[in-house]
Amino acid sequence: MQMSEQAQRVAVVTGGARGIGAAVARRLAADGLAVAVIDLRREDCAGTVDAITAAGGRALAVAADVSDSGQVGAAVETIVAELGPPAVLVNNAGVIRDNLLFKMTEDDWDTVLGVHLRGAFLMSRACQQHMVGAKWGRIINLSSSSALGNRGQANYSAAKAGMQGFTKTLAIELGQFGITANAIAPGFIATDMTAATAARIGMEFEAFQQAAASQIPVRRVGQPEDIAHVASFLASEGAGFVSGQVIYVAGGPLC
Repeated sequence: MQMSEQAQRVAVVTGGARGIGAAVARRLAADGLAVAVIDLRREDCAGTVDAITAAGGRALAVAADVSDSGQVGAAVETIVAELGPPAVLVNNAGVIRDNLLFKMTEDDWDTVLGVHLRGAFLMSRACQQHMVGAKWGRIINLSSSSALGNRGQANYSAAKAGMQGFTKTLAIELGQFGITANAIAPGFIATDMTAATAARIGMEFEAFQQAAASQIPVRRVGQPEDIAHVASFLASEGAGFVSGQVIYVAGGPLC
């Protein structure tokens, strides 16, 4: 494990039980941070936490619905008490409720906007006070290439586009306190979420990935670790002059 002045800093990763969140949590731990892994159920975080501790890191599993202000407040209090004040926040928690507009229900809309946008708002509001006090912080929000529009994802696209505006506003408001805010917008990443999309449209996941790779300039789909590498940089000391940016990690340029 890399030891530095970051060794005592605490990172919070929402949706850290699997996929991108788990990869980011493991990478930040390898970078020397203590990591709080948040997901709906504490037991779901066990795999990520165990992987971090087995590698010699410090990690804490925390259960919380990030769209619930009471649960968010309690989660952050637990993290502060057991690990220390959060210095890095990765707003990764997300769900999909894909459907064409005429089939999309109000619950489909509210659930997706609630977890992605409301969740990022509540977590950022709860953590920023600790970062302001320390005069140092990193907020990393997960957007998506779907922010540019994607058939069957009016709710998800709106949430991920909103995340970009939210990020830029945080950068403006919090920069004076030594806090940066940036967004990562993944393209096609092989996760349970993209597997669910394949199932929705009736394709085998392997064929779905092959079709996607054929349209990507680097000729492969992304892996969660591709996002974790970028998050590692944005959380670092070296990224202190990078703020308010949306970085598309998609294997090629996107318009």
